[in-house]
Amino acid sequence: MSTTPAVGESTTGTPKGTSDLKLEVVVFPVADVDRAKEFYGSLGWRLDADISVGDAFRVVQFTPPGSGCSLHVGKNNTSAAPGSGKAFLVVSDIEAASDALVAAGAEVGEVYHNGPNGPESGSAPDRASYGSYATFSDPDGNVWQLQEITTRLPGRVAGETTYSSVGDLEEALKRAAAAHGEHEKRTGEADENWPVWYAEYMVAEATGTELPT
Repeated sequence: MSTTPAVGESTTGTPKGTSDLKLEVVVFPVADVDRAKEFYGSLGWRLDADISVGDAFRVVQFTPPGSGCSLHVGKNNTSAAPGSGKAFLVVSDIEAASDALVAAGAEVGEVYHNGPNGPESGSAPDRASYGSYATFSDPDGNVWQLQEITTRLPGRVAGETTYSSVGDLEEALKRAAAAHGEHEKRTGEADENWPVWYAEYMVAEATGTELPT
């Protein structure tokens, strides 16, 4: 197999001459802006802006904790029918995320995974990354789907080794600790260089490359 980049493609797989395109905002259609504002505020999402132009236009922006993408709800900022929106929220621990949302007042469905014959109750076997889901809706019926992701697909986040919140870092450290425990069982001895092993594991997990054993 040739490893020569295709015409118009760089060695990293990114087309040459392109600029970064960062998804910044998702728009959800709502019937009652103030009701939506109260709901998302109650979840603890950061209120960034509430801008009106007379009585003709209004946009309210919220950002979920740890997210680089924000949500817009408002008046006359989309022609979509109220309640027709759907988006994903990535979490590192779906049980903890569900519990926190329920405590904040959201009605979150049970955690499920996709089995051979369709959705099945409970987290994915072995808590496989990308495998566990739960959903909740805002007062208009717009749907948020939680998805648990701990290990990224190769190339999904090129070179991304940062953590967006203390909680995400904590969960990454817990996974590294568990994996390192198995590593020490296999070697039969304590690993004095465990900080190096942790660092290699966490970077590999975040970037979708081969995990150390």
